[in-house]
Amino acid sequence: MNDPAFLTIRPGNARLILSIPHAGIDIPAALADRYVSRWQAQADADWWLPQLYDFVESLDVTIIRTAISRSVIDVNRDPSGVSLYPGMATTGLCPTEDFDGRPLYHPGAAPDAAEIAQRRAIWFAPYHAALHREITRLRAMHDAIVLFDAHSIRSIIPRLFDGVLPVCNLGTNDGASASPDLLAALAARCGASGFSHITNGRFKGGYITRHYGNPAGGIHAVQLELACRGYIDEPTGPITPETWPTAYDAARAAPIRALLRNLFDACLHHNLSS
Repeated sequence: MNDPAFLTIRPGNARLILSIPHAGIDIPAALADRYVSRWQAQADADWWLPQLYDFVESLDVTIIRTAISRSVIDVNRDPSGVSLYPGMATTGLCPTEDFDGRPLYHPGAAPDAAEIAQRRAIWFAPYHAALHREITRLRAMHDAIVLFDAHSIRSIIPRLFDGVLPVCNLGTNDGASASPDLLAALAARCGASGFSHITNGRFKGGYITRHYGNPAGGIHAVQLELACRGYIDEPTGPITPETWPTAYDAARAAPIRALLRNLFDACLHHNLSS
């Protein structure tokens, strides 16, 4: 099967899938002039996750990620447009505001329902077709598998959450998408690392975690939302094109990468039958 060029799919044979839905920054040329600025349409990306997780290629892990910016379409949102966090500020399937609440589009340039449906067909559907295909393939090989949905976000975004976000935010849809035992094992490793952490706090898992997680069916889905300060320096105060994103530095990221290796060890080897 020929997958679209905007998708990176690396099939592996281990019982683990790494999904990276928000690291893309590509803005199609036909849409570029409709955004207030290219920088703003890219600023809320999960910066540098392919570099942060590049060690997984040696673990025979399946990797799925998209190059398309989440400002074009967010493949981790319910395609019906229903909010995953009712009553709380969040961004939608085809966001019209950034994380800080600023308009992404020039007046009158936001997509209508027909265009949103078109974007779903072009970018959303192929991502999920690939996820479904790889989940089905690996379930045929293993009694149980883990879908690890990787994310990151700035540590302070008052519109989205109060105060400073813990560095490690594990989400399993309040326990519905993965076994409590696996979540406890991951949380214990976060705790031992010295990084601040929480389970099923502000970020409980998005559409990918909630839609595919089925522990009874042998599919354990976990989201990890990393606060960016865990691996890069964050500016103080509002972000600007001059201050964000900050550069990736392998030495700066080494401690969190050590933790991620430890988390992946648990996903690959922890007993999933309990």
